[in-house]
Amino acid sequence: MLSRYDFIRQSLETHLFFARIMKEHAFFLQLGFTPRDSKYTARADELRIEFDDILSDTIVFSNGIVGRDILQSGEVITQYTLEAEKLSSFYTGIKIATKLTEAAAGLAGGTAPINQTLEQRVVTLDRRAVALLDDIIQFKCDILADVLACKMFTVNYPLLLEHIIREAKLYQKLIIRLLRREVIQIQREMFEQEYFWNRIMAEHAKFIRGLLDPSEEELIKTANDFGKQFDGLTEAAKEAMDMNIPKRNQLIEDSLEATKNIRDFKAQGTAGILECKVKSIIIPLLGDHTLREANHYLRLLKIYHHI
Repeated sequence: MLSRYDFIRQSLETHLFFARIMKEHAFFLQLGFTPRDSKYTARADELRIEFDDILSDTIVFSNGIVGRDILQSGEVITQYTLEAEKLSSFYTGIKIATKLTEAAAGLAGGTAPINQTLEQRVVTLDRRAVALLDDIIQFKCDILADVLACKMFTVNYPLLLEHIIREAKLYQKLIIRLLRREVIQIQREMFEQEYFWNRIMAEHAKFIRGLLDPSEEELIKTANDFGKQFDGLTEAAKEAMDMNIPKRNQLIEDSLEATKNIRDFKAQGTAGILECKVKSIIIPLLGDHTLREANHYLRLLKIYHHI
């Protein structure tokens, strides 16, 4: 059973990463509907603001509690996040809560004293997040069902909708396990996380490939190569997970090296988009979003590598 301290810290660290991811999912969905589906646009906006509230409370509770490694990993925010939010807000006219990013930048890690009051606040936060995740998962599933039945058009790929449903379900699963005070079995978790995030990285590469301007031939080729590489790593992780074999150092090293490379590719691409040097239909915040997910996965891989 998790200690009080580990429960609080792990809950807050999970929300710091995933609540921002979810609010951005809602933002990307919001941008993708046609005028006919204005009710969906409005609902996406409501969900985005509700996740802002989750993230806001998380930031308040996190100072001096969460690990320094989390704050330094680039998964909470990157050097591009604030500028990407401001430019995305300028392009869309949607007001993004940049003050949350500024507040996150001021967080300090550590082992500040905790008490029962903070524990209860985190329990309440976790329960709110689980309920809100029910809402956004159902919303995403409804959109996907309508798109696949040709009842709705959105600029978001069906695979992207499946992709963000999977991420929301993972977030919810992690929080439910924390509420149960479950201790993670790291060996099994390692293969599950590798399978999940290698697949995510493969899909990121394919989304980037499909959103670049056709004239960006070199970047398209690089993205395509990453997609193929991570498809292979996904299959290798699935095999390891299904066979429940002992730790495979080579698989972890291969995933680590590939993720470092795609992280660098995403960072260069995000900078290029912000500087108006990359031709694409990628909203700036999407570039930073995928970069943070690569940073998150890199931190996990480094943990697994040293087990």
